[in-house]
Amino acid sequence: MNKNKFAVNPPMGWNSWDCYGAAVTEKELRQNAEYMAKHLKKHGWEYIVCDIQWYEPMADSSHYSKFADLCMDEYGRLIPAVNRFPSAADGKGFTEIAAYIHELGLKFGIHIMRGIPRQAVSKNTPVKGTTYHARSITHPASICAWNTDMYGLDTTMPGAQEYYDSLMELYASWGVDFIKVDDICVKYGRINDESALAYGGDEIELLHRAIQHSGREIVLSLSPGPAMLDRAEHLCEHANMWRITNDFWDEWGAIMEMFMRCDHWSPYVSEGCFPDCDMLPIGHLSIKGCEHGLGERLTRFTKEEQRTMFTLWSIFRSPMMLGCELTDLDEWSLGLLKNDDVLGLLKNSRGAHQAVRVDDLIVWTAHDEQGHSYVAIFNTAGWTNTYAVYLDKLGLSGSFEVYDMWEQRTVDTVQEKLTATILSHDAKLYRLTSVR
Repeated sequence: MNKNKFAVNPPMGWNSWDCYGAAVTEKELRQNAEYMAKHLKKHGWEYIVCDIQWYEPMADSSHYSKFADLCMDEYGRLIPAVNRFPSAADGKGFTEIAAYIHELGLKFGIHIMRGIPRQAVSKNTPVKGTTYHARSITHPASICAWNTDMYGLDTTMPGAQEYYDSLMELYASWGVDFIKVDDICVKYGRINDESALAYGGDEIELLHRAIQHSGREIVLSLSPGPAMLDRAEHLCEHANMWRITNDFWDEWGAIMEMFMRCDHWSPYVSEGCFPDCDMLPIGHLSIKGCEHGLGERLTRFTKEEQRTMFTLWSIFRSPMMLGCELTDLDEWSLGLLKNDDVLGLLKNSRGAHQAVRVDDLIVWTAHDEQGHSYVAIFNTAGWTNTYAVYLDKLGLSGSFEVYDMWEQRTVDTVQEKLTATILSHDAKLYRLTSVR
């Protein structure tokens, strides 16, 4: 089973974290799935992902409860909290939710932490189908710096692969199509009283093999970031997507940082391999959240900043995961999510890279197999600017018809340069077609 053949293009969908933190419920998953199926599916949006702590009965925000009591089966595998996901009763797990989402023509995903629950280690639960037990496969010094639920696995020990195999067997039986694994792309810890980063490559390999063994096509997404560039080839070999940033929120400085990250990672975007810019924090956020001291709100991004974000994510070909409550999106926001010209870059464009960065001007280009060229022009200044972008700087010559992909209309025919007046923190996105 080739991981690159069932996730050929960047996954597009919705993730519960930005809106519901650790406290999403079955009702909220279903209502967002229903909305996506009715309004967004035809534009390529298809994944519904239940983020962290779905196995914690008392989760009520994006705050983590230390050493919380978690729901777990006899083999040390976490299962949904029935008070939050009633259809999981009687050992059904996420089977009914996944089936409902599949009936809507969508796909279902879940979040997990790397490793094995500390509760399983305390009880020394057996590893399903083996003579091994939790304590023999645990690395007790491998712990998450921000969540107390898990220990990492000692990947050198017999039974470690079998434990991850048992997880993927369970998730495949539920009908899971997407797994976001946290505290693994880059692990935060302390060595000699100093902050340090480590790469979870050994456990990534176990997870990749476990998905292969499951027989089900499951997208493997790795978090958090920033991922390490020197591990790019390993990530491309074993995962479908990996975070190139820590949690991304609605603050302009985060977009400015993302230009740099996308520039560094653009050579590694390929079929089934997608550096991940993280979720798109538009619309109604943090209904149950409390990150950075901020609670419920509409996105702090201006309309222009949201257009810049969507333009960069699309031409770079990042996975696209919405973080808002879908059911109360306004018409302007829906316009971002329904623009098939812009979103079509995720499927059709190739070779995206930063071509120009001078002062407050950033230009990205890409192309497709039909011979079109794509040009994204970003104004990062705090005021309106008019830019002239010379085509020879983009490797282009000749005459071109210019189609504005956000306005969805032909606007000009050019030969030597593109000229654009762009509002502060805004972007223009053009498709250029050669005129013979």
